[in-house]
Amino acid sequence: MPSRLSRPFQLLIAATCVASGGLLLAQDASAPVPASSGAIGDGSGSYEVGGIRVDVSAGNAEAARYAGWRLAQRKGWQMLAQRLGASVGSVSDGTLDSMVSGIIIEKEEIGPNRYIGRLGVLFSRARAGALLGVADQEQRSTSMLTIPIAYSGGAAIAFEQDNPWVQAWGRFRTGNSAIDYVRPSGTGSDSLLLNLGQTTRPGRAWWRTVLDQYGSNDVLVPIVRLSRQWPGGPIIGAFQARHGPDNHLITHFTLRVGNADALPLLLDEGVKRIDAAYQAELRSGGLQPDSSLAYVPPVRATPTPTPTPTETPTDLPVVSGTAPITIAPSDTATVTITVQVDTPGAAAVTATEASLRSLAGVRSAVTTSLALGGVSVMRVAFDADPALFRAELEAKGWTVSGSGTTVRIRRAGATDGNPG
Repeated sequence: MPSRLSRPFQLLIAATCVASGGLLLAQDASAPVPASSGAIGDGSGSYEVGGIRVDVSAGNAEAARYAGWRLAQRKGWQMLAQRLGASVGSVSDGTLDSMVSGIIIEKEEIGPNRYIGRLGVLFSRARAGALLGVADQEQRSTSMLTIPIAYSGGAAIAFEQDNPWVQAWGRFRTGNSAIDYVRPSGTGSDSLLLNLGQTTRPGRAWWRTVLDQYGSNDVLVPIVRLSRQWPGGPIIGAFQARHGPDNHLITHFTLRVGNADALPLLLDEGVKRIDAAYQAELRSGGLQPDSSLAYVPPVRATPTPTPTPTETPTDLPVVSGTAPITIAPSDTATVTITVQVDTPGAAAVTATEASLRSLAGVRSAVTTSLALGGVSVMRVAFDADPALFRAELEAKGWTVSGSGTTVRIRRAGATDGNPG
């Protein structure tokens, strides 16, 4: 980056790279898209507004580009307000800078003193929602473990090695989606637990173990079969969107691109269509977790009490001083429950932990995964059946989704930094 760029422009570019993982979409269908790393990015904390067209002239190329990005922020803000049904006036560029978490370059043309582009803008969900006066109360699914399967060259690959299909799901921003995707990074034991064999395994006991490992309540399996007509030539992708441990088919479709360089574009479009199919299924009442995946408490053996004689036979000697036999009740087992909760600020984390510790039967409540402005994960040790824990939360005004030892809680009307 040339040193003559102004500091606000440098900060804007830095924010863009952080929010998009350095991803810049191709300017035309024939240009390759840079490969992303195996790390999974999640845009669920942002509103995304795309397709913003700008055409700006200025004294030089840098000033024109900077002015175009500024104009995209203003247009994107008005489009977001209309989409959410809010009525707001114009806001200052400084206020927009505090809400914008990234700029997405869909296409751009840069001249000596002119900038033409089609851009997208990511707005912080917490800050933009507060300024627009809207609450994030849209219908959302339960947490869904996502296992992308790609067939290429006759082999089915999930997380055994980095592949374009997993990368496409890593690039997908979920800010505008009603599906709560849980996308593993592909490291550690992911390649052993999440593969084609697991998606075809019907046993519910092992599925419950895997879902608890990833803090999920259900599973989604997006599949693509890639057929290459000849090396470097057209590629046909047959996509399937499947749901649940029984591999229920939601939708299927086929896409085609003219050359191998456009494979990332093919996969990105497939991800978008699969996500749209999952959202449509959710709105129609589908994507409900399988009841057989719910937590099953262990069956306790009931001791058989020793019969106590009511009469002592007169022809048998009576042994005096024998203590009566008593049956001590078995101790209640402690259950570990994973709780997902929105934490817009540090105060929200503290208040939520305090609220959970105040419940009867809770031994401890600690935060295991902190995400300020997003969804944090807490681990609760509870001395009773998880159903009682859910009932106590609902009695205190929480909205509880999920089942078994993994739940997600929300409280309608919670203020930033004070959920409980």
